[in-house]
Amino acid sequence: MKGIKHYLLYGLLIFLLAKPSVGQESQPINTKLSLEQILDYALKNSPMIQQSLLDEEIGERQIKSNLSGWLPQVSADFGASHNIKQQSQIIGNQLVTFGQKYNSNLLFKVNQNLFSRDQFFASKTKGLVRSDLDQNTESNKVNTVVMVSKAYYDILLTFEQREILDENLGRLQKQYQDAKSRYESGLVDKTDFQRAAISLSNLKSDRNRVATSLDAKFAYLKQLMGFPTENDLSLEYDYAVMEGNIEMDTTTALQVEKRIEYQQLETQISLMSLQTRYQKWSFIPEVSAFYNYNMLFFDNQFSDLYKNNYPTSAVGLSAGIPIFQGTKRTQEIKIAELKEERIQLDKINLKNQINTEYAAAMAAYKSNLFEWKAVKENMELAEEVYNIIKLQYDEGIKAYVDLIVAETELRTSQLNHYNALYMVLASKLDLKKALGNIEIN
Repeated sequence: MKGIKHYLLYGLLIFLLAKPSVGQESQPINTKLSLEQILDYALKNSPMIQQSLLDEEIGERQIKSNLSGWLPQVSADFGASHNIKQQSQIIGNQLVTFGQKYNSNLLFKVNQNLFSRDQFFASKTKGLVRSDLDQNTESNKVNTVVMVSKAYYDILLTFEQREILDENLGRLQKQYQDAKSRYESGLVDKTDFQRAAISLSNLKSDRNRVATSLDAKFAYLKQLMGFPTENDLSLEYDYAVMEGNIEMDTTTALQVEKRIEYQQLETQISLMSLQTRYQKWSFIPEVSAFYNYNMLFFDNQFSDLYKNNYPTSAVGLSAGIPIFQGTKRTQEIKIAELKEERIQLDKINLKNQINTEYAAAMAAYKSNLFEWKAVKENMELAEEVYNIIKLQYDEGIKAYVDLIVAETELRTSQLNHYNALYMVLASKLDLKKALGNIEIN
């Protein structure tokens, strides 16, 4: 018996260890994620995309609800009454009382729409409604890819800035110790030592500002991804690859039809056209077939009310023909036609807007790419200048202030380089979005 208990406990332990925790499937397997993995996660878990998918489900249910009017509509009505004072009438010389004290009925009704403009409109628009919902989801995915990619690049370049500041911090720390040793040895006055202390303090402040900003940037990325805030998120990247993919073909011609916003507007135009037709159908009668079965019960004694049934039934057609509606029908048709004209102006405006956005994105990308290349050259020159002045300072040729200036220029050019790189990457995403070339898995 004791051995069986041991086996049971051992099996239970294995089961608990093997059982996945709640929510485990939604978590990424790798703790260090590349941009592709982050985008894949975001496209599945972003709150904005999740809402769009729920909107699709809601829309599908609404379509089915609207189309359900084509199916037979079955209902039942029950009624019961006690005639406290029955109807009386004199016939000849006698007072005759009509009806019974207790009445009841159970009516079954079956109605089948044969033609209804509401149902016809629902049938015609179901495909366009689905397309509109799909396009809304696609639009949110495009925006998610752009925003998540920018947030990812922002964090990575902040890492690089922090690393640059760490390198400069180590270099300035050594310069500070050297200046302090020279001052204590009486080789130089205290100004070199004081300048080094000031520069070191300022650099520590800059480094702290950059490091603390990472928490907010990671929180923003997690928000966009739908990533659990309590979980750690590490990023994997290859800076050389990222820098190598910075350029893109700027000769690609703009095709407004590729923009998801344009496709959405085209769908709205088609829906608006159907809406106009719907208003013009208002003069057509609505036709339906019906079948009624009414079970009637009546008696002067309540206890005997349901002993006998006197049923009636009927089958037939009904048609509602709108004859005059006080010009309402004419006004509704005119309103629909004016809305069609207005949305055509929206189409012209959207084309102009897309062209402007494309021109601005192209100009920004080219400008930022040129600036990044110039800043990169300046950084390389600043490194060379710093190395030369450092050697001259060590040999006593240059003053310490020259070294501080060279070091500051080097740090500034390095930080400017990464800022320029981020601007190029961000403007490249904006240009791809303007062209409608954002890839969605």
